[in-house]
Amino acid sequence: MSDASKHHPKIRDPRLDFFRGVGMFIILIAHIPWNDWTNWIPARFGFSDAADMFVFCSGAASALAFAPLFYTRGWWLGTMRVVYRVWQVYWAYISVFLVTVTFLIGVDHSLGTDHYVRFELNAGSFFDDPESHLIGLMTLTFIPNYFEILPMYLVILCMIPIIMLLARMGRSAVFAFIIASWLCATFLDLHLVADAGEHRNWFFNPFGWEILFFTSFSFVRGWLPAPKTDARLIFISIVVIVLSAPVACQAEFVCFAGYGYFPVLGEVHNQLEPLIQKMDYGILRYIHFLATAYLAYIACGEHGHRLRGWLVDMICRVGQQTLAVFLTGVVTSQALGVVLDVVGRHFVSTFVVNLCGCAILIAAAYIASYFKSAPWRQPKKVTFAHAGHHPQTHHHGQSPFTPQSIRDDYVQS
Repeated sequence: MSDASKHHPKIRDPRLDFFRGVGMFIILIAHIPWNDWTNWIPARFGFSDAADMFVFCSGAASALAFAPLFYTRGWWLGTMRVVYRVWQVYWAYISVFLVTVTFLIGVDHSLGTDHYVRFELNAGSFFDDPESHLIGLMTLTFIPNYFEILPMYLVILCMIPIIMLLARMGRSAVFAFIIASWLCATFLDLHLVADAGEHRNWFFNPFGWEILFFTSFSFVRGWLPAPKTDARLIFISIVVIVLSAPVACQAEFVCFAGYGYFPVLGEVHNQLEPLIQKMDYGILRYIHFLATAYLAYIACGEHGHRLRGWLVDMICRVGQQTLAVFLTGVVTSQALGVVLDVVGRHFVSTFVVNLCGCAILIAAAYIASYFKSAPWRQPKKVTFAHAGHHPQTHHHGQSPFTPQSIRDDYVQS
């Protein structure tokens, strides 16, 4: 079967990096407890939100990063590369949960409170039965609140080898699998358990969300044709977005776009709930996101040539380090929530806290980028000899110091 792109791209796509970066900032704002800025995130004005953006861009990035290996190195090594990424994300998930819980326990002890872990994080059941829940944490059968997106991403990553195997049979087999998985999640109650004691399922059902992930995956692989600039599609997309705004957000929030002021729109929202729900990925949510993505695709221009400037570059840097930035954001959001509890929630404190949170994400992105560049492997700019002194050598003419490449191999092992 032919494939549109079997080789690794030489240049990163700025559109992916930019929108993944934007998604990281929105997710941080959404995760800060009782943050007034959450009244203005995209989720309050449409059916889809930053989570959709993250999953869609991750699908495209995975198609660029992993899919070519299945053609150049074979199915087995391609699968091993995916497994390696799953291994990295799994331990990142375990680590960030333990770090966040430990931090909030410290906050409770310092402030003389007992609610940050149990209520803000909603992890009280974990401490009620730590032995069984620890096993559940390690086996992904206990998924705490605020941590659901990484396990969902893990399961979808595991579907990539299946998709690439089906691709040998043709696109029809790929699309049949994707649609069948979504239908099973939506109509046959195909779910994974997040907490058996509370009868709670995964908030992000991977068998539903995979339809969004593999839509972008298919665009990149050329299994779906890239959309063209079409005035009719632009008009339809605008209509979808405008009509969804008044009935989009959840009832417990003050929605400035809709039924925060017009309660009758809440009835419309409730009627649409099966079609816009987040857990299994409702069809209207899918359509809304595609409409939004299409307008963004047109606005960015071909290959994202309109994405220019220092601010765009900074956001792209955040998007290039999504795992490190997301993990930082999970802990940071809880810390900033504590700060707001202490200093009070008013305009100035909320503004400063959110701005500081964004700055922390930017710093995390640049730090992660610096370490990933492996500066210790770069050619030396300053020689060892200085101030008239020279390194001693063995009588055989070799330096007594271990060569840099060998030392680095030990560090990496």
